[in-house]
Amino acid sequence: MKKVLEVENLKVSFNTELGNVVAVDNFSFDIYEGETLAMVGESGSGKSVAALAITYLNRYYGAIYNLGTVKFCGEVISLYTEDQMRDIRGRDIAYIFQEPMVSLNPLHTIGKQITERLLFIDKLSKKEAVNRAIELLNLVGIVEGERRLNDFPDTFSGGERQRIIIAIAIASNPKLIIADEPTTALDATIQLQILNLMNDLKDKLKLSILLITHDLSVVKQYSDRVVVVKNGCIVEEGITKDIFQNPVAEYTKSLINIKNKPVIDRVFSEDILLEVKDLSVIYRKRNLFSNSVSKVAVDNISFKVNKGSTLGVVGESGSGKTSLLKAILHLIDYEGSVIFKDKELSKLLPSDLRKLRKYMQVVFQDPFASLNPRMSIERIISEGLLANNIKDKIFIRKRVEDIVTEVGLSIDILNRYPHEFSGGERQRIAIARAIILNPELIILDEPTSSLDRVIQYQIIELLKKLQLKYNISYIFITHNLEIIRSIADYIIVMKNGKIIEEGGCDELFSTPKTKYSKDLIGASLLD
Repeated sequence: MKKVLEVENLKVSFNTELGNVVAVDNFSFDIYEGETLAMVGESGSGKSVAALAITYLNRYYGAIYNLGTVKFCGEVISLYTEDQMRDIRGRDIAYIFQEPMVSLNPLHTIGKQITERLLFIDKLSKKEAVNRAIELLNLVGIVEGERRLNDFPDTFSGGERQRIIIAIAIASNPKLIIADEPTTALDATIQLQILNLMNDLKDKLKLSILLITHDLSVVKQYSDRVVVVKNGCIVEEGITKDIFQNPVAEYTKSLINIKNKPVIDRVFSEDILLEVKDLSVIYRKRNLFSNSVSKVAVDNISFKVNKGSTLGVVGESGSGKTSLLKAILHLIDYEGSVIFKDKELSKLLPSDLRKLRKYMQVVFQDPFASLNPRMSIERIISEGLLANNIKDKIFIRKRVEDIVTEVGLSIDILNRYPHEFSGGERQRIAIARAIILNPELIILDEPTSSLDRVIQYQIIELLKKLQLKYNISYIFITHNLEIIRSIADYIIVMKNGKIIEEGGCDELFSTPKTKYSKDLIGASLLD
């Protein structure tokens, strides 16, 4: 079988304040025509650095290429000039990145973004480029492609945006696509659609794919061969089936064998901490001439959360989960009642609501976006104390040190800043910030979706430990049913703003009543 890509002894390092840091250490691997090679490993293992190094994209980040050879279709492209390499990028080797909204320019229509390379690099006429763009949109499953050419990225869902990125990637008929965590930010059913789409396109267009991921269920189902990476080194490689059946490296065994433990029947208080009654969130178009309904995001939802219990909220993107979160926190207008600690939030004076807020905290999906990059870790974690007029510096410092230690971090980090930490460490910092005020309820909005399997397990176990110690109630919002199975006592399934099914964790997984729930479970538990 013909080799499309050959990487030999690739080594990439970065100069930092702590000296030279080797991110990729003597990587060697091949990709054959028409195959999918998966590269797996924890965050920070060097996967993305290696992917960018193939076409020298991380030169822009100060990367130093110490040695190594990269051959593409027999040509030694590691000797190419920047102009030569620029001609290969996008045309012969295309990239699909993790977050489509970051990859797409919000100020340009998708038609302009798809046709840009076709017009200026491939030298197609405007008519040919537009026709090709419509053809590509249809190919990746964007309905009414011709009508939507003039739409902007923000008018599309997450899954549709990723399809547009795929359309851009295949526009010039590349031989190799490098897909770096292409489905991490997507819900289970959309993830399945995107992976099936990539697989179909690989067969139709005779593509080769380098699939970078931390999701082993994806690797098992969609790759032909696997490269396992740890601390910048390849620790194991081989045929996917062989790797999963007979892993050799201890690290590979730990990745495959790590499982989030299902929740067993737990005893918690019968006291109700939070009650939501007939809650609706309606977004309206407001202008001088009308006040019409734009979208009903949450439609007449009711549920209760007991003290010390975990409510799981699952559903696809756009099902209303985040709008529900914002309404519970009293951050957006809503209809109905939110009763917390026997107080109806909508009837409280602003000063009383402010006092109650310290008992309701939130942990977001992306800790890097939710942590202020200009604040030190000590300042970030202590922010809640300061906001509640606690001014004793000795008490604040001691409290911060205790909390940091409790979430599994060292007090040495307190003078550092968010960009200096891995994703898992940043999420621990976000959890520390949430629990420092001794809250009774924490709402967790996709807190593990951007983390690798090992770090996911660690964060879930940390949350369980904190819940037992402090008797905290959680509302855990996610699209990953494997995760929710390991932490939730009761689950509600949302679709189009409504609860379509609810029940205990064991009951919902063993006997789901709706086809939608069955599809979600099937898509989440690929292995």
